[in-house]
Amino acid sequence: MSDTILLRRDGALARITLNRPASLNAVDTEMAARWRDVAAEVASDASVGAVILDAAGRAFCAGGDVVSMSTSGLGGAEVTDTARIINDGIVSLTSSAVPIVAVVQGAVAGGGLGIMLVADYIVAAPTAAFVSKYANIGLTPDLGVSTLLPAAIGQRRALQLLLTDTTIDAETARSWGLVAEVDADPAGRAEAIAQSWLTGATGAFGQAKRLVRGGSDRPFPDSLDDEARTIGGRFDTDEARTRIEAFAAASARRTRPEETA
Repeated sequence: MSDTILLRRDGALARITLNRPASLNAVDTEMAARWRDVAAEVASDASVGAVILDAAGRAFCAGGDVVSMSTSGLGGAEVTDTARIINDGIVSLTSSAVPIVAVVQGAVAGGGLGIMLVADYIVAAPTAAFVSKYANIGLTPDLGVSTLLPAAIGQRRALQLLLTDTTIDAETARSWGLVAEVDADPAGRAEAIAQSWLTGATGAFGQAKRLVRGGSDRPFPDSLDDEARTIGGRFDTDEARTRIEAFAAASARRTRPEETA
């Protein structure tokens, strides 16, 4: 089994680790296949309540392994096939009802932006840096970057990154909305976030993620219908019933008139 991507479990927490540190976690054909398989496994496992996406080494992901592509004799058809394999994993994770938090350090470049944006919440190290680099080598966005990047930061800023050789630092990424937080201990912070999902209303977090991720891909009335069905379904779960009853009891105590002697 390939170790280019590691999958580890700790109860309901799944951890996916990009594991080609010597290549800045750039994705080659072997890693692409492993990514697809790991993503499908996690997305189809109902016992997974939260995912941490991280990377070994000094960089999160440098995108596609351009060096490997240029020296292995691959043609455009093979590059397309590899991108589609990676895309299968991206679809599995973004469409799942499992919230994902990413830990990001060092460089995030090219298709690495797309892999990062699979996460629903991103915690960056202060040293993280974000850059496109597609145009520098005559290529175009892939791995969801042309969709996920403008959804995160807006079309104008996405074009600024894609059409110029602009690198933004972690604080700029946070101010733009590309990452949620910048933390000196991003791994520790991501762990805390994942645990808060697991100790909270886990099912509700997952369904909220699914609704938001799916909303842009369908007509608004379909999203409204999905919301209505989902909240009704959640209302009948033990998880929601217990919390609703506790909320109602607390509300009653706050509004009860003070008893006088």
